[in-house]
Amino acid sequence: MTSPEAQGPDAQGGALFALAEHILDRLAALCVLVAGVSLVCLIALFGWLVFGRYVLNDTPTWVEQMSLLLVVYITFLGAAAGVHHGTHLSIDFIREAFTGMTRQAMRYLADLTVLVFGGVMAWQGWLLILTNSRRMIPMLGLVESWRVAPLAICGALMALFAAFHILRRLVGVERVGE
Repeated sequence: MTSPEAQGPDAQGGALFALAEHILDRLAALCVLVAGVSLVCLIALFGWLVFGRYVLNDTPTWVEQMSLLLVVYITFLGAAAGVHHGTHLSIDFIREAFTGMTRQAMRYLADLTVLVFGGVMAWQGWLLILTNSRRMIPMLGLVESWRVAPLAICGALMALFAAFHILRRLVGVERVGE
């Protein structure tokens, strides 16, 4: 077996490309994991809310705010992973009805649109983080920036995943199902 250096620049690029894809796969899996754990926590919180309200006769008022915070993380992290896997807002039956260059151009356009949209989300989310760093979430004692952070994170991940989709097509490596 030869090393990537001995195989030439194409083999090195292929190994680097495979490493980048592996890292992005892990990043998307982390998004799904955090969203999944957050969903389990959300369910447990509502169980505590019902128990507190009907058994203890003492409603935990902080549960609503924590639930809203968790829903934001679940939604945005799940959306970012969906962009990576090509399942988020994927209306592809129109595109797939075309053939050849038209289909390929529509794929590039879709990925470019997601890249731009993700970039705008990341930038505006970052501005919201900065402007909400002094406001507190009622009943939680956390700054409001925690609630808008998923917007910036999701936007950056969407832009990154879409850029990688474009790069993958330019290099000529397609995933199964594309």
